[in-house]
Amino acid sequence: MATRYWVVSLPAQSSASALWSRLQELISKKAFDTPLYRFNTPDLRVGTLDSLLSLSDDLSKLNTFIEGVSHKIRRQIEDLERASGIDSLALTVDGVPVDTYLTRFVWDESKYPTVSPLREIVDTIHSQVAKIEDDMKIRAAEYNTVRGQLNAINRKQTGSLAVRDLSNIVKPEDIITSEHLVTLLAIVPKYSQKDWLSSYETLTSYVVPRSSKKLYEDNEYALYTVTLFGRVADNFKTSARERGFQVREFEYSTEAQENRKQELEKLMQDQDNLRSSLLQWCYASYGEVFSSWMHFCAVRVFAESILRYGLPPSFLAAALAPPAKSEKKVRSLLEQLCGNVNCIYWKSDDDAAVVAGIGVVAESYPYASFTVNIV
Repeated sequence: MATRYWVVSLPAQSSASALWSRLQELISKKAFDTPLYRFNTPDLRVGTLDSLLSLSDDLSKLNTFIEGVSHKIRRQIEDLERASGIDSLALTVDGVPVDTYLTRFVWDESKYPTVSPLREIVDTIHSQVAKIEDDMKIRAAEYNTVRGQLNAINRKQTGSLAVRDLSNIVKPEDIITSEHLVTLLAIVPKYSQKDWLSSYETLTSYVVPRSSKKLYEDNEYALYTVTLFGRVADNFKTSARERGFQVREFEYSTEAQENRKQELEKLMQDQDNLRSSLLQWCYASYGEVFSSWMHFCAVRVFAESILRYGLPPSFLAAALAPPAKSEKKVRSLLEQLCGNVNCIYWKSDDDAAVVAGIGVVAESYPYASFTVNIV
């Protein structure tokens, strides 16, 4: 599938059908590796020259916006498919592949009546795409919130012992709690374990001898228990901190453990449901945006053709997907079909023009031309 197309319009001096035959012949003979399709543009309502000029000023900017929304949804689909572990599905528009929809484009009269002013059609397309973008932001934010909560929990469960949740490591039998005795949890640097074992009994008075037991070890730290009298717990924490040992606050609760488990299960279920819902919405919305985009392209090529070639409308619109090595040759072939008058008027000597105000060099041709980047 080609991912980059040129949509062009050539002036039809006799008839569009005759020009189409000439274009097909030239491409097949001199650029046979370039796919060529007729881009069906309906007879739209022209309106006044002022309205056309005003619309023309907005077309490029609006195309950038619609194309951007299309690509955002495509990227969101790719991210969701990757997160779901499913194979990427071929995106479709009205049940046909994306490139097929472009190359066999047919105007939807019921959705965009051709008797409507061009500005009204463009505004309708813009508002539809803007609404889809707003909906995507809301849906994606809801999904990302739940995903963020899950990631935070996972970080607590998989991070270093200095920060991770200890409830999955510490068991009820590891903790002694009585009227006088308490069990503390010490985070000991991995390479300071000998120091801990030789010193913990002397960090304060009333530490139960040989009460320290290692529960877990990661790449940086080891988790030890120590049992002592509750009234000296604060002194022990202070002395431990001075020796480079961290005492983690922890209170084992079966009820809290169960609540955390239920919360995690609910978040995981919510994430799966939201991901599935968002993915299905994106599939459908991508088709809507791409369809709107192609209708917009039809309006754009029509408006630019009228401004270039005048009235009555007499032009041929086509879509081409030349490989990079053939682009220059195809441009030359298209130019041959335009006639010298248009070439002199529309094409500068150095084959480039500076876009006013932003200092970007853009190619200038003797025919209407713009690029559609599907991906």
